[in-house]
Amino acid sequence: MGSFSIWHWLIVLVVVLVLFGGKGKLSQLMGDMAKGITAFKKGLKDEKAVEADDETKVLKSESSSTPSESVKKDGTA
Repeated sequence: MGSFSIWHWLIVLVVVLVLFGGKGKLSQLMGDMAKGITAFKKGLKDEKAVEADDETKVLKSESSSTPSESVKKDGTA
């Protein structure tokens, strides 16, 4: 329990290699991850805006037509 096994040393070695292995590797990974999150959030916002525009168009088209116009469109009048 007091000594490290080979798995502990391998995990420490991997962490050290990731942190100090290359010039700017960790900061580059974090930057790429931040760009991905930003793009995801922007995509969600754009999708909500498109849905809101579609709902607005549907509401406008429903409110602009009168019952007599919808009867004429159906051809029953």
